[in-house]
Amino acid sequence: MKSDQSETGSEEIGNQGQNAASVVDIRDYRQTLDPLPVTFHRRELDAILWIYGKMVGEGVWRDYAIDHLKDRAVFSVFKRSGEYPLYRIEKNPKFAAKQGAFSVVAADGRILKRGHELKQVLKVFDKALKLVE
Repeated sequence: MKSDQSETGSEEIGNQGQNAASVVDIRDYRQTLDPLPVTFHRRELDAILWIYGKMVGEGVWRDYAIDHLKDRAVFSVFKRSGEYPLYRIEKNPKFAAKQGAFSVVAADGRILKRGHELKQVLKVFDKALKLVE
């Protein structure tokens, strides 16, 4: 009987070894559990804020909001705070290989320009855009 008990005891110890915790890099764990939001890089934000400052100086825009979401980053511009955004400048990495990660979206949802380079996409504001109310 003693040999039966020792055999089952060794099986239990072997099973415990298989269920033992393993060492995992915390960065890998966090990324798989909760991926980081998409953000604008410093140079991208500089280009956007340069256009924003120009439009504020002309009296067209007055407020902005930045949203860093899981799938995209959005810079929204407003004529008055509390309204719907006049334009949204979006960075969506999902489209980076296809049409380009950057786009400018009008208040009605139309994509005014999309591309791989932010500075090229922001040239849509060089033209005289008129707000249709």
